[in-house]
Amino acid sequence: MAKRTLEDLQKQYNASAAPQKSGGMPPLRGPGGRGPGGPGGRGMPVVKPKGDVKKIVGRLLKYIGSYKYLLIVALVFLVISTVANIAAGYILRPILNIVSGENMPDAGAAQRTQAIIFYLLVLLCIYAVHIVAQYLQAKMMLHISQNSMRKLRGDLFAKVQKLPIKFFDNESHGEIMSRFTNDVDNIAMMLDQTLTSLVSGVITLVGTFAIMCYTNIWLTLITVVFIPFFIFGGAAITKRSRKYYSSQQAALGAVNGYVEETVSGQKVVKVFNHEDTCVDEFALLNDDLRHKQIHAQFYGGIMGPIMGNTGQISYAITAGIGGILCLLDKFDLGGLGIFVNYSRQFARPINEISMQMNTIFSALAGAERVFDIIDRPEEEPDVPDANAMPDMKGYVKLKDVTFGYVPGKTILKNISLYAKPGQKIAFVGSTGAGKTTITNLINRFYDIDAGEITIDDVNIRDIKRDVLRKNVAMVLQDTHLFTGTIMENIRYGRPDATDEEVIAAAKTASAHSFIMRLENGYDTVITGDGANLSQGQRQLLNIARAAISKAPILILDEATSSVDTRTERHIEHGMDRLMQNRTTFVIAHRLSTVRNANAIMVLEKGEIIERGTHDELLALGGRYYELYTGKKELD
Repeated sequence: MAKRTLEDLQKQYNASAAPQKSGGMPPLRGPGGRGPGGPGGRGMPVVKPKGDVKKIVGRLLKYIGSYKYLLIVALVFLVISTVANIAAGYILRPILNIVSGENMPDAGAAQRTQAIIFYLLVLLCIYAVHIVAQYLQAKMMLHISQNSMRKLRGDLFAKVQKLPIKFFDNESHGEIMSRFTNDVDNIAMMLDQTLTSLVSGVITLVGTFAIMCYTNIWLTLITVVFIPFFIFGGAAITKRSRKYYSSQQAALGAVNGYVEETVSGQKVVKVFNHEDTCVDEFALLNDDLRHKQIHAQFYGGIMGPIMGNTGQISYAITAGIGGILCLLDKFDLGGLGIFVNYSRQFARPINEISMQMNTIFSALAGAERVFDIIDRPEEEPDVPDANAMPDMKGYVKLKDVTFGYVPGKTILKNISLYAKPGQKIAFVGSTGAGKTTITNLINRFYDIDAGEITIDDVNIRDIKRDVLRKNVAMVLQDTHLFTGTIMENIRYGRPDATDEEVIAAAKTASAHSFIMRLENGYDTVITGDGANLSQGQRQLLNIARAAISKAPILILDEATSSVDTRTERHIEHGMDRLMQNRTTFVIAHRLSTVRNANAIMVLEKGEIIERGTHDELLALGGRYYELYTGKKELD
């Protein structure tokens, strides 16, 4: 393969892949996510909400509503803490004036010392009030934010459980996960830290400005002159740094994507001797990241020095003019001391407020993303008086079923078939012909566009959805095991099953022997989706999970396509016992696994073009004959 240019690599590893459209199931997009670094940081790109901000804020306030009285108390403590912090600085004025002799000029050393000790005790009390109020406020806000986010996460997770399968077809798993992590964390940070910092900053700004005006109006005017330099200077630097930080994040994402892909595909890289090409391509991406990081870090780093030096210039001019006023006896030394202290603090709330706005916008954008999922339509509710089907037999009929995942694009066309209890119905055909789609419709993961699907002569729309799915067990090609013991994973098919029933199900699935060879047997803990087990062993556990459910309808979707022939025989033995007395639908690319089916349906482009037993279809000499004899392979 020819070496790719930097532009090619950036395009491939930065672009979001659009979902492909196929004739069958919509593909699941790979995991997504957000790059490193949190939103709202200095110089970082700001994500703003697209919708009505007032509406988003109103919905967030509802989550805090149950803590509104606690919030009021927390804000009161915040005001007390901030005011105490501002007032503490003013106590230095009389102390400095006593020391300089401007206050109590005729008093003796003992009297001055007593006065200074008195003001120091007042200062100590003020700082004690500040510390206690700040502690109580922080603890209350933490309680409010985390409990509110617990409820928000709970609502979001509950909503995800109620969303239809088509939602997960069109949303990447990484994007959904980022709503639970990044977005909710950003909201919590806004409630816990940003909101209090914003209120505290405003109070500090107003209080400091008021004291400065009270102390000396002329020096205050000098300080005010420098405010535009702080605001516009910081905005100019931030605007430019955001551009470089944005390009840095894109370059970092390209490097991470390339590393992840190369490491996960290391066997392919080595077998085709692609190591040198990978090193060269990575060098291009790495050098591009270095170049962009230099610019981003430079502009992000000069913010502090520039703002600090501007503050020092303001401080020097204020101190100089204040000193002249003291010499002219128009200003006291204590007033000058506290004024220069306040003037140095004056710019800090301005910068903090501007920076906090970035965090607030990012948090509101995150809230909008969370509410976007919460507002998604759920699966259609059961019809009134839905049938509970207390004794489902498993007589399945499809009559003239038509369906498409996307409006206007039909996948299944007039599908009609039936399966009696205990029968095995097989689906074969090319990829995208609609085999898996039929089984998903039986489960009512999707609702059909036309026609009718019945079980025991009852339309599945009239059956309670949880009852329907409780009576349908599935074994898929892609196994999925949960973190926990093998016993717990098998029991997932029926939570009230006893240990003896779990073991019996494992024996039915031919899984008991390998489980007993494990160090802890049925108490062996599975992690990482069963990474410590072979593909065949994971599939046997999935079969055991289906066996314990005792569902009268069984769906096997290419359950043996990814295992070797020897393992396939073990799985088939387990599935044969599993299929006894159940209505079974089998999807298989290996036609040898469907020879004993009661009926085989050959699908092509969403239509059943042939149906019959194995012998009947071979005698017909059509599409199935071509597939079975190898004259025409499956796509």
